Amino acid sequence: MRKVSVSAKTVELAVAEALHQARVSRDRAEVVVRVAPSRGFWGLGARDAVVDVMVVEDPIGDAERFLREMLVAMRLAIRVGKKIDKDEVTFELTGDRVGILIGKHGQTLDAIQYLVNVIGNKYADKHVRFIVDAEGYRERRRQALVFTAQKMAERALVLGKEVRLQPMAAPERKVVHMALQDRPDVRTESRGTDPDRAIVIVPVAPRKASRVSAVIRNS
Repeated sequence: MRKVSVSAKTVELAVAEALHQARVSRDRAEVVVRVAPSRGFWGLGARDAVVDVMVVEDPIGDAERFLREMLVAMRLAIRVGKKIDKDEVTFELTGDRVGILIGKHGQTLDAIQYLVNVIGNKYADKHVRFIVDAEGYRERRRQALVFTAQKMAERALVLGKEVRLQPMAAPERKVVHMALQDRPDVRTESRGTDPDRAIVIVPVAPRKASRVSAVIRNS
């Protein structure tokens, strides 16, 4: 929990300054008066008030407010659903124009998710993982990546050589790695640097060349 200590002539002034320094509203803070102010006697023994302001952390609230304010700024009438599972929070976006928030291969959605995580965890004591989804896009994309990974693994085995996939963001590369990690006949490697970093599927036990034409014909 963040704490800001401030001294001022009065408790009210000290609290106001502490809230300003902490950049939070009064409802997000716990105030403790450590030293009460005193005017003394004829100026002797006078002392300022000293207060501690502890910021009440609300990572989920901060993340949701940021997301909603961003959508309003974009002039999009998008509904925001919320599902909490321990330290993971999923925001599900739905609406007529939600497609523009996805972008090519989910790049726009990933950028929004990154910002939501930064804002939500800025002052959090314990890290919360935020996922921003749009009408089930992430699960559809995951299934498509798994299908592509298995298909390209078969191609690599039949051709008896490495197969390089298109460049992907780190979360999507992780899906491909996991989709093939239990297969003993291929291994995966990430090569290159972002944004051109891509997965290469390397055959461990190449298939017979007689299957090449069948795989190519069906691909």
